[in-house]
Amino acid sequence: MGYGGPHAAFFATKDEHKRIMAGRLCGVSVDANGKKGYRLTLTTREQHIRREKATSNICTAQVLLAVIAAMYATYHGPVGLRRIATRVRLLTGVLAAGLRQMGYQVNAGSADVFDTLTVNRGRRNLAQIRGAAEGNGINLRYTGDTGVGISLDEAVTVEELEKLLAVFGAAAGEIDIEALADEVRLDYDAPFQRRSDFLTHPVFNSYLSETEMMRYIKRLENRDISLVHSMIPLGSCTMKLNAAAEMLSITLPGFAHLHPFAPLDQAQGYAELFRRLEKWLTEITGFAGCSLQPNSGAQGEYTGMLTIRAYQIARGQGDRHVCLIPASAHGTNPASAALAGMEVVVVATDDHGNVDVDDLRAKAEQHRDRLAALMITYPSTHGVYEQTIRDICKIVHDNGGQVYMDGANMNALVGVARPGDFGPDVLHLNLHKTFTIPHGGGGPGVGPICVAEHLTPYLPNHPVVPGVGGEEALGTVSAAPWGSAMILPIPYAYIAMMGEWGLQVATEIAILNANYIAEKLEPHYPVLYRGVNGRVAHECIVDPRHLKDTAGVTAEDITKRLMDFGFHAPTLSFPVPGTLMIEPTESESLAELDRFIDAMIKIREEIREIEEGRMDHDNNPLKHAPHTAEVVTAAEWDRPYSREQAAYPAEWVRRGKVWPFSSRIDNVYGDRNLFCVCIPIEEYA
Repeated sequence: MGYGGPHAAFFATKDEHKRIMAGRLCGVSVDANGKKGYRLTLTTREQHIRREKATSNICTAQVLLAVIAAMYATYHGPVGLRRIATRVRLLTGVLAAGLRQMGYQVNAGSADVFDTLTVNRGRRNLAQIRGAAEGNGINLRYTGDTGVGISLDEAVTVEELEKLLAVFGAAAGEIDIEALADEVRLDYDAPFQRRSDFLTHPVFNSYLSETEMMRYIKRLENRDISLVHSMIPLGSCTMKLNAAAEMLSITLPGFAHLHPFAPLDQAQGYAELFRRLEKWLTEITGFAGCSLQPNSGAQGEYTGMLTIRAYQIARGQGDRHVCLIPASAHGTNPASAALAGMEVVVVATDDHGNVDVDDLRAKAEQHRDRLAALMITYPSTHGVYEQTIRDICKIVHDNGGQVYMDGANMNALVGVARPGDFGPDVLHLNLHKTFTIPHGGGGPGVGPICVAEHLTPYLPNHPVVPGVGGEEALGTVSAAPWGSAMILPIPYAYIAMMGEWGLQVATEIAILNANYIAEKLEPHYPVLYRGVNGRVAHECIVDPRHLKDTAGVTAEDITKRLMDFGFHAPTLSFPVPGTLMIEPTESESLAELDRFIDAMIKIREEIREIEEGRMDHDNNPLKHAPHTAEVVTAAEWDRPYSREQAAYPAEWVRRGKVWPFSSRIDNVYGDRNLFCVCIPIEEYA
């Protein structure tokens, strides 16, 4: 439960709505050899193409939690899940019968309950029940003057059931649990009794021992490339080390097993952690207030915009709906603005990657009476520090708007500069980036917001737990008062162990590493944007677009060939189509940076062979990449380059070869043919 999270949620929609679904959709495509390959479908989204019409605000998809849920279903299968559900139904039925035997009103008017009971007047009053429950270490839900809510799960023991009955006044031996169990009816009246089969796919019926389950999970893991193999140079995604020392605390029962609505006096450890973490984050960013409630970076963006909306409504300016967003802003910004009910107006960037201040001024003045906000990423997604950031903020403020700053790139600021000093009014942080919560294949994440003094009354509150957020909030953005509380000990440990000096040095090394890569790659791939001093921030964009004319090679070809070297691709075609955005982070050593640089240079040498006619224009390692073990070991090899060049393009690859599982995936096929249900088992043959 983790005091509220992290958690996964799932939803379904009709086929006609699939292309405007928020979040990620996994589909089935085919690779170059006709082999089935799974991929994220429709991954570019409108936010990277038609930003003013973006709809998908969901950034962090709680993938790690979804995997846990999927493995639970895979291990238990339909038989196991029925057994678990039957036990819950049995325990609940026994408790209900025992309470009725003692004179209590239980779920009046309904016998078709599963795990939850509502108990009213009986042998003891509410005060007596509450005192006995808390004396036995049991939390119940208390509603009104007489109501008590109880929920059971499969972990409840017979001894705990006896203790619960005693809380309601049962004497020792008064309730014969075994006799009541024999009388409990386990099926349901129509329409609640399920008749259809479920989990019929072989994957849910094949791994029913712990040994087989372990091997299945390991086989899946072996298909992934992660930080245990090599650096992941995704620009704007900050894939840095998640140290074991930071992760350890989330396994402690006091953090992991606390109910989100436990009485506050039972959660003082968490409360102290929240207070300190909020204090540290406001000190680091230079703001006055903080909310830990948003569950992701994209939700932090949305929360920031809601906070601005609440402030403007309170001032009688609720008709302000225009949001200016530069082309260099983070990808989910337009969708977050749209979700908050704003009209997106895109602001141009200049030839150096900076916000075009003249265009910004013109559009701010054009929409002066309706201007709500500017959403700006600093440093920008172009990898440069905006020298005019104070002027940008002033222009927006002079025209009646508020400034939201996207903190996706805080890895370039922590300990070096405070955003609150530049002029923004609200900032969100990605704790799963800068502050080392694992990405987990897409989540869990946390996206708290920090705000200036005038916005603190509008921070999100909570309808169940008092004392959360501001007094004039528009409402709640997460089901739990402090969002994904269970993973907050990770950034807490990171900040506590790093200290002020360590955080500053980490930022400096992140900037140093990015500039090192930019300088080393410049002779081979032009670096698209630099700041006034000729430097980049914590990431850089390399531009291979001219290679399409000279060799027919695209940025995607380069990323596919990087897989043969054992590297994850940099960010492809964002924020500039046809380019690669590289972020090394401070976690990578000089040796690892040199390894990545060597791979990129060797790929450029292969491209040069194509340019000079020494390699076929279409039949070459880049166009056929990635090379799977299946392809390289095939009986026939009819390509004009060796198997060795295909599989081991550098000598150091031999020391730890990571074999891609699929060859080149057909993206167009995958986008046109979405598979949202289990495909026929024949397809797996």
